[in-house]
Amino acid sequence: MKIFCYKVAGFVFRIESLEGSSLPEELGNLAPFRVREFGPMLFSLKIVEKLPEEAWEPYFKTDDGPGFPEISIGINEGGYRFSFSPLPGKPLAGILVADKGFKKAQLQITGVDSNFALNNALMLLFAFASAREGALEMHASVVTNGGKGYLFLGKSGTGKSTHSSLWLKHIPGTELLNDDNPILKLEADGSVRVYGSPWSGKTPCYKAQDVPVGAVVRIRQAPENRIQRLETLQAYASLMASASGFRPFKDLSDGWHRTLEALAGKVPCYVLDCLPDQGAAELCYKTVHG
Repeated sequence: MKIFCYKVAGFVFRIESLEGSSLPEELGNLAPFRVREFGPMLFSLKIVEKLPEEAWEPYFKTDDGPGFPEISIGINEGGYRFSFSPLPGKPLAGILVADKGFKKAQLQITGVDSNFALNNALMLLFAFASAREGALEMHASVVTNGGKGYLFLGKSGTGKSTHSSLWLKHIPGTELLNDDNPILKLEADGSVRVYGSPWSGKTPCYKAQDVPVGAVVRIRQAPENRIQRLETLQAYASLMASASGFRPFKDLSDGWHRTLEALAGKVPCYVLDCLPDQGAAELCYKTVHG
């Protein structure tokens, strides 16, 4: 076995890879996060040729529709089993088995899409293992400006990436930190930071960087540009809608909700109804940066 360690949002995790395998070395998205630390681990993942035969009770299956990955979850007294398909009805790319605390896991890769299997296993393990540690894996696009990070939330297709690109084009000093899965984290000192991650959707932006959070903005398409700040309860709902998590895992869900509650009271949250134009970016920047 070959051992690789990575550090994301202050958490270290380990991958044990089979001798002769090109994974995870061939995954360029992981390279910026590689470290030589062998201390406390958020989780460890072992890639195996074949998982042991076990009985699993069906627990949950995603139904996000055409074009989205499909994940099935099984459960037994020892933990959970996740099977991944790149698209509904397609052959499995990988099978992940994890203990109840998501601290130790094994992954069998079928060869259908090895990169997809390993990245999805890591994303799931990171989201679940960090649930009690004040971290949220967000479905968001995030830019930095003036030493702070600005997260743009919204349903798929509503214009998160488009709004980031408008900032990059029209707001001087703006840089992209992550375009799909940044990590929002409540630090031990009570501050809130946003971290880049190895997972950035279709945009290859893998930065091992972090900044304090300036604001979180939910994007909604509209015939005109307007922005308003959300009250704490509205902010909680907005953050929750874009945080990766699985509510039926009650012990983990409690951790997510505690983090969401704390963040909603600390981070300025807005909703931006907008057109995909320069005016929307300038209005947003003027409001949240000020």
